[in-house]
Amino acid sequence: MTPAQFLARLKRKEIAPAYLFLGAEAYQSRRCRQALLDAVLGSGDRENALAQYDLAENSLAQVVDDARSLSLFAAERVIIAANAESALPRQKSEEDDESTGSADGAAELAAYLKDPSPGVTLLFVASRFGFEGDDRKKADRVRKFYAAVSETVEFDRFSMDEARTEANHLARQAGVAIDAEALEVLAEALGGDVARIAVEIEKLSLFSSGAHAISLDDIAALVPDARSATIFALVNALGRRDRARGLQVLDTLCREGEYLPLALAFLSTQFRMALVSRENGLRSPQQIQGHFTRAGVPMWGSRAEQVYQTVSKFSKAQLERAMTLIFAADRDLRNPRPDDRIVMERFVLELTAPTAI
Repeated sequence: MTPAQFLARLKRKEIAPAYLFLGAEAYQSRRCRQALLDAVLGSGDRENALAQYDLAENSLAQVVDDARSLSLFAAERVIIAANAESALPRQKSEEDDESTGSADGAAELAAYLKDPSPGVTLLFVASRFGFEGDDRKKADRVRKFYAAVSETVEFDRFSMDEARTEANHLARQAGVAIDAEALEVLAEALGGDVARIAVEIEKLSLFSSGAHAISLDDIAALVPDARSATIFALVNALGRRDRARGLQVLDTLCREGEYLPLALAFLSTQFRMALVSRENGLRSPQQIQGHFTRAGVPMWGSRAEQVYQTVSKFSKAQLERAMTLIFAADRDLRNPRPDDRIVMERFVLELTAPTAI
């Protein structure tokens, strides 16, 4: 089930004797874990009602034994077993970090769940593997091992669109005003990791105290990894043919000593996509996203919007000229030169020139 479905069931007081939290996305997992504790234990003293185990250090049998034991001090109990994947029996073909447990543990858990102790809720947290590439097979093996647990909640990573939406929601919730471009850079800089985005927004709320909106410069100064993500702001500005903003962001990049050829690489990709979109007569972000997705090029909504802005600001001839300018700037950055900044400023001025073809 999805995290949303899990939370909906908790609101209806539909609480199962055991859950498996599967997936590497930490933000939703923490939120669902807290919701489960609140639903089962309320706001009372949890010292005797909450037990936590690490299955990298404890056996699954110990967890099951604790679940069978009745408590004199708590009518409702939650037992959390972290690193649940460590209980899996090792296979000869698997690497050492896969697991170290025994198949007996699964049998004991299955026997317990046929007649679970009243008032006890088990939570197994397996957060090592995601659902992409080689991790998918490993996650499926964890799911199979815990087949006796009928309720599995999958925590897949947020897409970039979902991460931006959640970042916007978190900012409003924290009472933080963030410029749209700054919010975009924040999400890009942290790779769509909503757990990290939530932490940074909390820090930004303390910094601003509601006195002013968070700007791109604030993001660059306060958020780890955001300086390099300012490159995306340069790409966006030049894609909109915004000379003033482009020079302003370029100044930030130069002062922070960023690697400017990387910005050209991103620009090259954006202008190539814009040229393909214009040649194919694509007239909306939705058409652009659909076209590239069908061609096997993953594209999120905001990226399609950026490409569309570039298409709307540059004619076909101007897009072709932009590719020529990008090539020339890249060549000049590789050759002996007086200053990277001079090369890039000349490129920005030529690309955004009002008299360009």
